[in-house]
Amino acid sequence: MTKIKILTTRTSLRLIEVYDLEAIHNLHVFPETDKYNALGIPQNIKETKSIIEPWIEAHRVNEIKNFTFKIKTHVNEEFIGLFGLKVGNKKYNRAEVWYKIHPDYWSQGYATEALKAVINFGFDTLKLHRIEAGCAVDNVGSFKVMEKAGMIREGRGRQVLPLKSGWSDNYEYAMLETDKRERD
Repeated sequence: MTKIKILTTRTSLRLIEVYDLEAIHNLHVFPETDKYNALGIPQNIKETKSIIEPWIEAHRVNEIKNFTFKIKTHVNEEFIGLFGLKVGNKKYNRAEVWYKIHPDYWSQGYATEALKAVINFGFDTLKLHRIEAGCAVDNVGSFKVMEKAGMIREGRGRQVLPLKSGWSDNYEYAMLETDKRERD
């Protein structure tokens, strides 16, 4: 497996492994983390395992196209969430990011810090041209994270997210390699 480590001031991001299954399952079963997520709450740990196995397998290739990182704090090495970066067709040289943070760590700047680091990894290491993200229009916390990280709201996709509450519009964000960005 490829060893990739992204460090921020307060966290480290590393590719997930099978031994992260329990922590990932616990994150996925919080109703708060599921509210604006189309994945849904897994029925049991076996279902979570079937979800993450392809993510782990994607890390075993020479040129990774689908990165799934676990986020841990430096202080106590506590698992606080997941971050994904999925690279698209090479011709377009872009990727999409997503994240899911444990509710105990919301509103503390961890997601913004990690997003800035993943953006820098995408542009500096992977040499991407564009990084995209999106969130349900009612997910204020998530779109504030993207804006604090320097991403620009480019539009609104109508009824694209199948949430438990019904179809939701999606705010679409992006950042270009030429945009000003912050280093952590």
